[in-house]
Amino acid sequence: MNAIVITENILQALAAGILVGSVYGLMCVGLGLIYGVMRVINFAQGDFLMLGMYATLYLFGWLSLGQYLGPYLGPVVAALLGAVILYGFGVLLHSTLLSRVTGIRVAGTESEGHYPQLILTLGMSLIIANGGLIVFGSMPQGIRTPLSASAWEIGPLIGQDLSIFLNKARSVAFIVSVIVAILLYLFISRSRTGKTLRAAADNPEAATYMGINVDRAYRVAFALGIALTAIAGGLVATYYPFQPYVGLEFVIIMYAGVVLGGFGSIVGAFWGGLTIGLVQQLSTLILPVQLQNAAIFVVFLLIILIRPEGLFGRNAERV
Repeated sequence: MNAIVITENILQALAAGILVGSVYGLMCVGLGLIYGVMRVINFAQGDFLMLGMYATLYLFGWLSLGQYLGPYLGPVVAALLGAVILYGFGVLLHSTLLSRVTGIRVAGTESEGHYPQLILTLGMSLIIANGGLIVFGSMPQGIRTPLSASAWEIGPLIGQDLSIFLNKARSVAFIVSVIVAILLYLFISRSRTGKTLRAAADNPEAATYMGINVDRAYRVAFALGIALTAIAGGLVATYYPFQPYVGLEFVIIMYAGVVLGGFGSIVGAFWGGLTIGLVQQLSTLILPVQLQNAAIFVVFLLIILIRPEGLFGRNAERV
């Protein structure tokens, strides 16, 4: 194998890693927001990703978005509309269930409500996944557009022999993921609601004394975290087949990305997901596809050994 081929393979893997990793990053941001504000480990996050996939699929078909908006905008609009639906679902779940085991209500109790939270989110995961199997069936689905099987060619870069191919569906997903992540950062850092979320995350009791409705802040953080992951799920659905148990394939990636970036750091969560995407794709240069996740966790363990707080986190950092 000559140097041109090796270089092309490495560049192609880097490009694919960035495209895939950006969507992973958006998934991780959703999970990181929930943990950063609420300190809740949400086992059901992968299942909300799955619901986002199915919401995007059905909205794309029922509203004929591909016909009216084309293959570029159609799936994106469907994913955003699906996120709105999942946001409402998140508000409902928090109001009826999670609010009883989070926030001021459990402050000062044994383990600060973490044990009930773990059991509750695990139960939610089982119910959503098995309910999805009943409603949607076990047949793998996907959003079929011309973008999934076509690519842009970048090059030739060196003479006539070296080019990089960017899958169009993944490229659109990359652009949307980066834009959504930037908008979320601006929302958290500059908006009044964002500052409320940060105050509730830093010190819920003090925030209550300042007139902040901590329960409402947690509700917004939980619903927004679900909506962000639903957007990522809708984008993934344009190039990856899925079924009701697909959440298991991604929830481990999400947690690894959040821990890598630094628990509680939204910026770190995005970079953690991007790192996982790069490792996953670069590992295919020397390992079989079946060992991609093994490569991820080898790198994960190495980084955690060197920086236990994560790549971009601090021991007490939130949001």
